[in-house]
Amino acid sequence: MKNDIKYSKIIAGTMTWGSWGRQLTSAEMTDLIDFCKDHQISSFDHADIYGDYANEEAFGKAFLSSNTKREEVQFITKCGIQFVTKVRSNKVKHYDYSTDYIIWSAERSLVKLKTDYLDLFLLHRPSPLMHPDEVAEAIYRLQKEGKIREFGVSNFTNSQVALLEKSIPVKANQVEFSLSANKVMYDGTFDDCIIHNRMAMAWSPLGGYFRENGQKRERIEKVMKELEEKYKANASQLLLAWILKHPAEVYPVVGTTNEDRLNESVLAQEIVLETEDWFSLLTASEGHEVP
Repeated sequence: MKNDIKYSKIIAGTMTWGSWGRQLTSAEMTDLIDFCKDHQISSFDHADIYGDYANEEAFGKAFLSSNTKREEVQFITKCGIQFVTKVRSNKVKHYDYSTDYIIWSAERSLVKLKTDYLDLFLLHRPSPLMHPDEVAEAIYRLQKEGKIREFGVSNFTNSQVALLEKSIPVKANQVEFSLSANKVMYDGTFDDCIIHNRMAMAWSPLGGYFRENGQKRERIEKVMKELEEKYKANASQLLLAWILKHPAEVYPVVGTTNEDRLNESVLAQEIVLETEDWFSLLTASEGHEVP
């Protein structure tokens, strides 16, 4: 099961483009879209909930003003999470993966993003109430109508993916993965992606390195300083290079809106960490040597 679409290895995450972060103007979004496309970042990761259900619409408007053609980029978005917010009537946070809702949500994303199709459509988080046949009915209908090209999930365990694959193929799984949050290397998630040629994507690829203080940070920083000199790279690039070395061929979803950092993220692909350096970072993060 291989993806038919070629995504950029570094994916631009849009979660912080709007009210949940930088609050970029439409013109700033337009410029950032063009910058990404001109610097080897052609894939954009969205979710209906981002920016309090407003980011997709802002991005779509900005995209129409950009110099980037739709066929040059890939739009990824997600559905299913129901927030309690002024723009919806939800009384409690929940998930909805009924056939009608999945179709409605995908079509709403199409309208907001001002596009005729979505390259990759993901279920955002697993629900105890999801039924594979209901999901499959919605996805197959959307694919038949040309509204989505590929289907995947986000934050799903192996058994949850297998449950869906009773009724429909799953092309991708977007999960949290970084040096400091690496359980998907051990719980079978990435094994599953390799075995089934499933696209593995990593959200929050830098982890907590720049946000958290403490002994873990101190241990990693000590190793990082040596490697920065050795590889002539900064910490962000080395954290991405650490991810990129994994055999699951992970696609990092990078959330920064800073153009220099985006360009540095692309250049991180050129860094090939030596095996012992990779394990030196892992050991520093875990606080002990591997078994």
